Amino acid sequence: MSDRISVKASDTGRVWVFAVDLDGEDIKAFTRRNGTWPVQDALGAETLDPEHVEVFPVRDLEGVGLAGYLSEGMGVPDDQIADMRPQLDAQKGWVMVLGSRAFGGTAQTLTPKAPLRLLASFSEEHEPVSFAPLPSEAAAGSVAGGPPSAPPERRRGWTGPLLLIAVVLIIVLLAVLLA
Repeated sequence: MSDRISVKASDTGRVWVFAVDLDGEDIKAFTRRNGTWPVQDALGAETLDPEHVEVFPVRDLEGVGLAGYLSEGMGVPDDQIADMRPQLDAQKGWVMVLGSRAFGGTAQTLTPKAPLRLLASFSEEHEPVSFAPLPSEAAAGSVAGGPPSAPPERRRGWTGPLLLIAVVLIIVLLAVLLA
């Protein structure tokens, strides 16, 4: 596979789905992290957070299917999946699903190679950001900027020195009485 995938540091809400053309002991060795990590090497990633990388057999999604998992589990909108649903649900063997967080905010260019095959990439559904006015009347108006106020004057307390004098007097009094 010679496709290059550009990941921006600002990417959020993206999901990539790869077929993993391995099985049995080969898949165990591929996912094992022991000094090096074959998953990261095959992806060509500089940075890859294993907490956000899922490698699993498609048969684990029985009843839901890969398309259903992406829609319900990863938040990919149905309209993005619709055209690919038959291909996704027909996928056999192992797959790898990873989201933007897997790259830890690091811009990089991925160069996936065997045993990985890119099946699809999607964007997770996000609620639009709205900047509606705050409902409280206390939020109305503007904040007047002024110079910062001076810190309050610190008063010297007499408690510490008085306590020290009292302790010394008690010790002297005890010394005189016991002598």
